[in-house]
Amino acid sequence: MASQELVRTLDYILNRCDERSIEAISAAVVRRRKDIAMFGGMPSIPNARDMAEKLNSQLNIQGSIDSLTESVRDYAIRIIKQQAPELSDKQIKELTSSWIPQSGGKKETQMPDNVLSSMVDQFVSFSLGRMEDDEDKALRKEMGPWPDKYWKAFPQVIRLLIADFLKGEMAESDFNTRLGLALQMH
Repeated sequence: MASQELVRTLDYILNRCDERSIEAISAAVVRRRKDIAMFGGMPSIPNARDMAEKLNSQLNIQGSIDSLTESVRDYAIRIIKQQAPELSDKQIKELTSSWIPQSGGKKETQMPDNVLSSMVDQFVSFSLGRMEDDEDKALRKEMGPWPDKYWKAFPQVIRLLIADFLKGEMAESDFNTRLGLALQMH
């Protein structure tokens, strides 16, 4: 038997939704499917950073975490140099610093993951021609050349993922999976 909440939701969708509401519901369903594909049926998505901070405060192992972070950074640099030898040392440093924050602190200007995720969704939607004209016009009215501003605000790893996806170098499902991981590391 269906829950009352589901019955009310279906009634709303089938009997009272306008076109904008249908688009919003459709986007929410796509987003939820991504979450389920990445994290199973969990009611909420785990936040790796919050879990690490909680564990750190409970065990007081900052020195070990700092040393592990440095080891992971060194390992990532070696892998990048092997897999992408065409990247300069500066590009590699930008990549690793966006993936793996410096030990002992966070970036001060870091935006919340949900904001960054929404920006990526809007940017990709716009770039693929999927964005409604009204949404684009509203963003331009509010921010001016918003695609340029978004691009400059994205961490380097997010830019690389978006560029590869838009060039057709990865499937949308792979992009969504990698983006989810990058956002967790953000």
